[in-house]
Amino acid sequence: MDVTVLVISYNTRDLTLACLRSVFEQTDGVTFEVIVWDNASQDGSADAIAAAFPKVRLIRNSDNIGFAGGNNLAAQEAQGEFLLLLNPDTEILDGAIQQSIAFARQRPAAGIVGGRTYFPSGNLNYNSCHGAPTMWSMLCKGVGLASVFRRSRLFNPEDLGPWQRDSEREVDAVSGCYLLIRRELWERLRGFDESFFMYGEDTDLCLRAWDAGLKCVICPDVKLIHHGGASESIRADKMVRLFKAKAQLIAKHWAPGAVIFGVAMLKMWAWSRALTLGVATWIRPSLRGSSVAWSQVWQRRAEYSADVSRDGLSAALPSGA
Repeated sequence: MDVTVLVISYNTRDLTLACLRSVFEQTDGVTFEVIVWDNASQDGSADAIAAAFPKVRLIRNSDNIGFAGGNNLAAQEAQGEFLLLLNPDTEILDGAIQQSIAFARQRPAAGIVGGRTYFPSGNLNYNSCHGAPTMWSMLCKGVGLASVFRRSRLFNPEDLGPWQRDSEREVDAVSGCYLLIRRELWERLRGFDESFFMYGEDTDLCLRAWDAGLKCVICPDVKLIHHGGASESIRADKMVRLFKAKAQLIAKHWAPGAVIFGVAMLKMWAWSRALTLGVATWIRPSLRGSSVAWSQVWQRRAEYSADVSRDGLSAALPSGA
């Protein structure tokens, strides 16, 4: 078996069906299996998948154990040389799966391969990969430079500047919406860290792959549509989850003394965005929704900062301090 495609389904019935349809229509020349782990969807996803795709191995879970937990358990059933983690809100284009497998086999040092994602409109979705958070990148987010200069490699380094994902390039992290990894490497890394319930687990996996001596690489010939955020409808809730994942990454991969700074920049980022958008609504009332969402992210800062800040401070202090 060349590859096992893993899809974690949660209340995205129509999108998941379109995703699976694209996998079967666009994949040729490689042997593959598809495992769908359904995280207790309430929208009839599991029944619809079973009826439309009898060849898919469908695992119905009674609880929502998150993206990381679902992939970890589904991967235990995989037989492929490679694992392809595929979001249910994606659609494969132009034989992406066989393209990525051929690319990975030609580059043994590439432990993880990603591609180029597009919005349904056809515009480039830059979120197929990103840089790791650093003290500089978090400072730029905190003081607002990353928001003002979104396509700047200097002031928004995590977004990798104006690069159109149209050339082969090593990156710090590949998005879990389309992430091809050798099963041997996945097992060596013990899969996702399940303390990341949603978001951040893909970045953590990639950083651990780099630590193990393997590269994360973008293949420009691998193309897909990514609708994005389909299972997370409330924007403030999504942002809080993202901020919590960012805080977890900082706490796990930064030196203890730097964690305090990183979390402080997270809070400043939320505060500065809420303030800026609050003022901007006087000129552009259409921004009110974004202003309210960012205000809620600031108000809920304890959800993504309290535990991490306390743990980081404790680790930074001498024993007994």
